[in-house]
Amino acid sequence: MQLQPDRRSFMAGAFSSAAVLGGCRPAGAAAPTAAYGCAVRADMLDRDRAYAAAVASRCRTVVPESALKWLDLRPSPDRFDFANADRIAAFAARHGLGLRGHTLAWYGAMPAWTEAVTARAEAQRLLTDHIETVVSRYRGLIGSWDVVNEPIPDQPASRDDLRPFAWSRALGLDYISLAFRAAAAADPAARLVLNEYDLEYLGERYAARRAGLLHVLRRLVDGGVPIHAVGLQAHLMPDRPLDRDGLQTFLREVRAMGLNVMVTELDVVDATLPGDVAQRDARVAASAQAFLTLVAEVSPPTDILTWGISDRYTWVPMYFTRSDGLPNRPLPLDADMNPKPLMAVIERFTRASP
Repeated sequence: MQLQPDRRSFMAGAFSSAAVLGGCRPAGAAAPTAAYGCAVRADMLDRDRAYAAAVASRCRTVVPESALKWLDLRPSPDRFDFANADRIAAFAARHGLGLRGHTLAWYGAMPAWTEAVTARAEAQRLLTDHIETVVSRYRGLIGSWDVVNEPIPDQPASRDDLRPFAWSRALGLDYISLAFRAAAAADPAARLVLNEYDLEYLGERYAARRAGLLHVLRRLVDGGVPIHAVGLQAHLMPDRPLDRDGLQTFLREVRAMGLNVMVTELDVVDATLPGDVAQRDARVAASAQAFLTLVAEVSPPTDILTWGISDRYTWVPMYFTRSDGLPNRPLPLDADMNPKPLMAVIERFTRASP
């Protein structure tokens, strides 16, 4: 662990293993359709051969589930730990997969020491130094970054409302533009994304979240801040009605600002669905089909990523355990790595999207 990483040796080893890295492709190769990818766990890639094989054979892009979050990377203000992130980057390089980065500024998974950061100058220095160090290390490997994740509160009091954490308390809205500018300076070729959830449903709370995010996006675009896309997380809840008009109006405004759309963390929370596996899998697939259709009608996503690939490893039961005690089934492959109807839906959209 070191503050100034030995990037040269890491990059040399990674590039010797693959011809296609970080979303780039060899000269003369055909332009791809929307890329399918998933979030991955470094420890399971090492220990579980079936899981690693499924990721390598089905994905064109991977994103570390937690290895690039502050809590994993920053044990102290003067130390970085890149071990798990480097293992995922090496896996992607070996298998010719694109690599995404998640995330450079997020209120969650922050180390406890950041709570002591209150002065504006110190916050600006720490955030900028972190982004410069991390993005520079993976320049040429990571093709896109979730620069800012979930800046909008669950219940926005106004369109100016931001989630409270170290950077928003010390810097206000400026933390977002600062993060994007620092990322662009560290890797001018990377696609920079603002990532958010709960934008697709019917109701006042979701409309307020869309309005708040549009306000932030307009401020960034009007200020000349380098941003390329909006990430729709899409942790779908089948018992919540989708807001067709609200979501598509939001997407049209995003497109009018010159921004692309990505689906970044797709899964379907099945805690309230029937226990019967066939029925449940059909409902999961139908929920994803409905959502992706609404998005693609206005702004076909450039990428579709699921938050995990197999029901064997998913965050869902930590928060949405089923009352009948049955295992959750939110992802494209079951616990034995067999494809489910959700995988067929994803494959249709990734093949059809420009």
